[in-house]
Amino acid sequence: MSPRTGPPSYTRNRATGGRPAKGQLALILLLPVVLAGLIGAAIGYAVAAPDETAAAVDRIRAEEARRDVTQITELTAQARTTAAELEVLLGELDAALADGAPPAAADQVARWQATMRAAVERHADTPSGTTATNVARGALRGAVDGFAAAVDLYAAALGLPDADRPPVLALVDRQRTGAATAWSVAAAQLDQINIDAGNGHQHVYLGGHAGEGAFTPDGAPEGEPGG
Repeated sequence: MSPRTGPPSYTRNRATGGRPAKGQLALILLLPVVLAGLIGAAIGYAVAAPDETAAAVDRIRAEEARRDVTQITELTAQARTTAAELEVLLGELDAALADGAPPAAADQVARWQATMRAAVERHADTPSGTTATNVARGALRGAVDGFAAAVDLYAAALGLPDADRPPVLALVDRQRTGAATAWSVAAAQLDQINIDAGNGHQHVYLGGHAGEGAFTPDGAPEGEPGG
């Protein structure tokens, strides 16, 4: 005798005409409401919950800003040391390049070269910073290299016969003027990044040795916040 089984599935809802029972209907109607509530809660949590990626980015940016302020302060101190040395050197070099001036003594030229070697070494380090700070650092380094080339070129001119020196000394003057102009641009950038860093105006220009067409200080007091 075969085991007893329940009525076929096609007869189970015969009493309701194939429609869901009242309990099933209530569940079907309630399900979208429940799902909508769950989805809304998930979205609300996603919006309100702390975003770990954003928090990490904020931490990195804050650390970069602190590191940049330190780099700007150190770079400004380096530039001030070099500018003080250049003020002395350029005064002597300009005197030696003046019309009718006698050639500088060999020991004086050797001292110029030693000064510039030290300056080149001082500005040789290139730690990675923000773009604005890297621009100031690179411009200062390029200007220092230009001054060093001018001094070396003058030293080479001393080894030439007197009649052959004038064209070379003219090149020395051009090289020195180009380096001074480059320094003035670097000084303007250095001033700006100090203002942006909260240090106020920091003027590291070369005074009367900059040359025609060079950038000059803006007249704001040292340390005054920028506008």
